[in-house]
Amino acid sequence: MGEIEQKPSPGSRLGAPENSGVSTLEHGQKLPPTPSGKLMSIKIQMLDDTQEAFEVPQRAPGKVLLDAVCNHLNLVEGDYFGLEFPDHKKITVWLDLLKPIVKQIRRPKHVVVKFVVKFFPPDHTQLQEELTRYLFALQVKQDLAQGRLTCNDTSAALLISHIVQSEIGDFDEASDREHLAKNKYIPQQDALEDKIVEFHHNHIGQTPAESDFQLLEIARRLEMYGIRLHPAKDREGTKINLAVANTGILVFQGFTKINAFNWAKVRKLSFKRKRFLIKLRPDANSSYQDTLEFLMASRDFCKSFWKICVEHHAFFRLFEEPKPKPKPVLFSRGSSFRFSGRTQKQVLDYVKEGGHKKVQFERKHSKIQSIRSLATPPTEPNSEVPKQAQQRASPPPGAAPEPAGAAPGAAPAAPEERPSPAPPRSPAGGGKAAGAPRAPAEEEEEDGAAAAAAAAEDRSPQSKAQPPQPSTGSLTGSPHLSELSINSQGGAVPASVILSPNLSPDTKQSSPLVSPLLNDQACPRTDDEEEGRRKRFPTDKAYFIAKEVSTTERTYLKDLEVITSWFQSTVSKEDAMPEALKSLIFPNFEPLHKFHTSFLKETEQRLALWEGRSNAHIRGDYQRIGDVLLKNIQGMKQLAAHLWKHSEALEALETGIRSSRRLENLCRDFELQKVCYLPLNTFLLRPLHRLMHYKQVLERLCKHHPPSHPDFRDCRAALAEITEMVAQLHGTMIKMENFQKLHELKKDLIGIDNLVIPGREFIRLGSLSKLSGKGLQQRMFFLFNDVLLYTSRGLTASNQFKVHGQLPLYGMTIEESEDEWGVPHCLTLRGQRQSIIVAASSRSEMEKWVEDIQMAIDLAEKSSGPTPEFLASSPPDNKSPDEATVADQESEDDLSASRTSLERQAPHRGNTMVHVCWHRNTSVSMVDFSVAVENQLSGNLLRKFKNSNGWQKLWVVFTNFCLFFYKSHQDNHPLASLPLLGYSLTIPSESEDIHKDYVFKLHFKSHVYYFRAESEYTFERWMEVIRSATSSASRTHILSHKESHVY
Repeated sequence: MGEIEQKPSPGSRLGAPENSGVSTLEHGQKLPPTPSGKLMSIKIQMLDDTQEAFEVPQRAPGKVLLDAVCNHLNLVEGDYFGLEFPDHKKITVWLDLLKPIVKQIRRPKHVVVKFVVKFFPPDHTQLQEELTRYLFALQVKQDLAQGRLTCNDTSAALLISHIVQSEIGDFDEASDREHLAKNKYIPQQDALEDKIVEFHHNHIGQTPAESDFQLLEIARRLEMYGIRLHPAKDREGTKINLAVANTGILVFQGFTKINAFNWAKVRKLSFKRKRFLIKLRPDANSSYQDTLEFLMASRDFCKSFWKICVEHHAFFRLFEEPKPKPKPVLFSRGSSFRFSGRTQKQVLDYVKEGGHKKVQFERKHSKIQSIRSLATPPTEPNSEVPKQAQQRASPPPGAAPEPAGAAPGAAPAAPEERPSPAPPRSPAGGGKAAGAPRAPAEEEEEDGAAAAAAAAEDRSPQSKAQPPQPSTGSLTGSPHLSELSINSQGGAVPASVILSPNLSPDTKQSSPLVSPLLNDQACPRTDDEEEGRRKRFPTDKAYFIAKEVSTTERTYLKDLEVITSWFQSTVSKEDAMPEALKSLIFPNFEPLHKFHTSFLKETEQRLALWEGRSNAHIRGDYQRIGDVLLKNIQGMKQLAAHLWKHSEALEALETGIRSSRRLENLCRDFELQKVCYLPLNTFLLRPLHRLMHYKQVLERLCKHHPPSHPDFRDCRAALAEITEMVAQLHGTMIKMENFQKLHELKKDLIGIDNLVIPGREFIRLGSLSKLSGKGLQQRMFFLFNDVLLYTSRGLTASNQFKVHGQLPLYGMTIEESEDEWGVPHCLTLRGQRQSIIVAASSRSEMEKWVEDIQMAIDLAEKSSGPTPEFLASSPPDNKSPDEATVADQESEDDLSASRTSLERQAPHRGNTMVHVCWHRNTSVSMVDFSVAVENQLSGNLLRKFKNSNGWQKLWVVFTNFCLFFYKSHQDNHPLASLPLLGYSLTIPSESEDIHKDYVFKLHFKSHVYYFRAESEYTFERWMEVIRSATSSASRTHILSHKESHVY
């Protein structure tokens, strides 16, 4: 009878007792007899890049080979690992543990099978053995080198510094640089060498085991940790990548996660040929289609991914290995594949109950000998957790235990949140616990048999007592991190065992979960896990002010790219723009983009240190931002020459558009692109607006810091520098804002030629009702410093507004006339040649119009005299209110269209401020525009609908009276927008049952949205800026805010 060749393992050479790894058999069962027959040799590549040959019988199942590798390594927690190899179609697949090896590996002499990590647990403290964590650390090292584990430069340098510490020991600069020269841990490593050496200096005294622990602590927070991408397409044909993790199935676009389907929401996984299907559990609050479909390259790719999903679900969600399905009598339909091996819960129970002795193992790349610490009885502290973690592993006073019944791997509720009640238990004697997790049925064909996993997962978590789960506290040492109790197995948590939120399951870096946005169709949720995720960050207000610099800088860079990349690319394809204009625009924007790219990188690096991703934050050296701002604002002064050119570029572009039909068409077509989410000329003014944002941030920092604070001096110096720059450009900024607004309005109006003339100022636009013989007709009014225009919404494809008449302000009078006409909020405007009666939608709207019209009349009286008429194609309307024009009748017929929602309008010119005011029956002034320029904000928010249960994470940009929603800050264009004019901003009441902190509510008619911020500071900032859009500023505010200019 053939047997597996017994080669001396590293453990046996050191005199350690042999063990057979983790058995997948139930107690009392015996191993099946090893198949007899001819032996074949298979080469296995280990995680330390060595190769070992194993001889196994040809007819042996894959499990025999995996057990042989685990025995060779003396690896107890072998169930986290697997064997992968390229099949005959060059597709990398996992070795099936139940199938004969010879049926899977056709030409074993020419195939190298890789021993790698297969299942990445949500928390590395669940790995009980030092050897297991060492192998996981080798996997992270391998993924970094191969580009699978993508991250920013700071995280990469920090990861490599821990690898270097584990391999060569304590810091020595010469040794470090020599070692880094010989070993390449990541592509483009040379650029990070100084940072790696700097971080390594902080790890003095850290053992290799502690370095592995810290390495995994950092790596597990990265979005791509443990992710293997599988190319696919969605129903629209968009190229995406699918992946599976401990939490469920993930959808990526490039390396950005755009969607996630948690196991709890997945009802069934199946595939049909090349189509991978996810059937979701029905949601009572929505009526969307519950089956999602993805197209993969081939049936083999599709089936391979389906198998991986089945295995991940079983390993992380089931309490025990699923039982094999009974063989059909006649014929079978669907796959017979099932997960084989212990589940994670069984592995944890086995290792904790084992009481193994400590043995040594060899670290190939390390110059330091390690002692292997094995699992200890559950009554003792976990001897393997590094010392600094053990010291913080005592519960804080008042730490609340997690409610019983949590599913394995479920994210904990944050301590300050109201815990959800535990699911009711089943009566003694059987039955399922209400609320216990259910398994999705996993099948190959649509009508195929469901896997037996559902019955296994339906067992109540309370069905048997759970031993305490060893875990650790925070590793960052931040005094601001709150801690809470958790047991990943769902059992009762002993008081001595705690886990801080930054070690909770699924605490990777935040990534957006979207699509679609403004409806609730198939939206993944982030709820309590997001709470734990953000609790690990500092709570100092200065940190969140600094974070606002970073988030708004990201948006600012994207806005610059609209000009430097997208618009420049469009211009280069067509010979429509004169060279002189090109040389005026692009060379003055490219240096700004380059400078602010560096500025953003430096800011994010500082925030990473501030958040405690290295030991530096303990000394407080990096808990400041003033020095970074001062350095970069001083650098901006060198770019002032470019800033002065932006007003000239704006004027030259508008002149070019007026004189060239080709250029006009090019710019109009560019504004149709999704990336141009604002009027094109708005982007040309962004650099001037950004200076005011820096000034506001520094004012808040100076107000927050006491004079004795180490950051106060730098903040005050930076504020003085930026104030000087703003003062120099202030007059130009006001002039250009008015110039830009006039040109923007010109695109919304027809029947007018010379709207933009020297000396004209825009004051207010909005919807009023004009009284005529047909009654009240909705009209759009435009108030300037010399004339009042009124228009109706045209029936053209571009949704422009047709000018019907003008009222010169010189000699005009205004009086309230509610009593005379019997119309609420009614005004009579008497000009020298005509009079009109208008009505506002509310008392407050009427007061705004009266204030602004009276101010404009006063300005006109002080001017040299009446201005000439400037309507080109429409005669002035001299008719009395008793007469109705054809245009009035057309507008009346069109009133039904005005009641439709903004989202139904044409994409071009359908959501401009004019149209928003028309639909919301409100108005907005130049004062409001000026305030809105200063109140721009961006960052992550959690959003919830009125009737939905979960919260959805979005990247949100507020600008131009509108919220723009993105999948992530890396996206080039928004997926949806929400104009805020007319919305009311409030805080949810108790009756709305929103038991979360930092939540605000936006409401307009039947539309209700809830948004959650991450901190008190960000909550207040969002409230402040949104309030500026939902409630108009007063004229007295602007007079103190800016001087009045006539151009």
